[in-house]
Amino acid sequence: MRWFRRNLVVLAGLGTLAYLILPNIVVMVFSFNKPNGRFNYTWQRFSTDAWQDPCGVADLCGSLSLSLRIAAWATLGATVLGTMIAFALVRYRFRGRGPINSLIFLPMAMPEVVMAASLLTLFLNLGARLGFWTVLIAHIMFCLSFVVTAVKARVMSMDPRLEEAARDLYAGPVQTFVRVTLPIAAPGIAAGALLAFALSFDDFIITNFNAGSTVTFPMFVWGSAQRGTPVQINVIGTAMFVLAVLLVLAGQIVGNRRKKTATT
Repeated sequence: MRWFRRNLVVLAGLGTLAYLILPNIVVMVFSFNKPNGRFNYTWQRFSTDAWQDPCGVADLCGSLSLSLRIAAWATLGATVLGTMIAFALVRYRFRGRGPINSLIFLPMAMPEVVMAASLLTLFLNLGARLGFWTVLIAHIMFCLSFVVTAVKARVMSMDPRLEEAARDLYAGPVQTFVRVTLPIAAPGIAAGALLAFALSFDDFIITNFNAGSTVTFPMFVWGSAQRGTPVQINVIGTAMFVLAVLLVLAGQIVGNRRKKTATT
């Protein structure tokens, strides 16, 4: 019992981690399944057919490509706008700064269906044709708050004396921003960008309201589940999960090497 009490936090953390990873492991295992019929819910036998032909299902790779393009552009737009908003909220004093600070959290606090319906009403009143551009605009607006929050936290922790020292050494405003401010804020900007990409690629509710006839990968998965889940969906999911894990590990390795270099 003493050992259990001493390691309770560690055990709880490992249990939570296992609970979170278990669905990904199930998807990974069933990506090697040879289904018998339309549904891929019962294990039949081991097969690599789906990995050899991940685009074997009609429109799967097309919807995946569309989701990646939307996520990339939404990440770029939300990161640029969110970074500028975060710097403005932290570094400048202007009328309406307090209400804007509060409004930034609304998209994160309200249910997605409310925002999706609001954006749909806006687009319909403007006479916009639902499709790629309406989805992109909706995703940028949805991801913007998350980027602002991530970058704002990083900017607030920055030491202004570093920028003052750069100006004392005759660095101009552009040089100070590029060589001092931006590198320090880069981890927050990168975190916001990665979060925006994941949210955009994964989103279904907002996309479903504003997509029209456009079909993204989450919408394709939802539609396929009504008729039968092809193994290729598990293949794509496994590939995305492995890629995300590799990126996290690469970031950890690079961070550890920089720390060792800084200490030596």
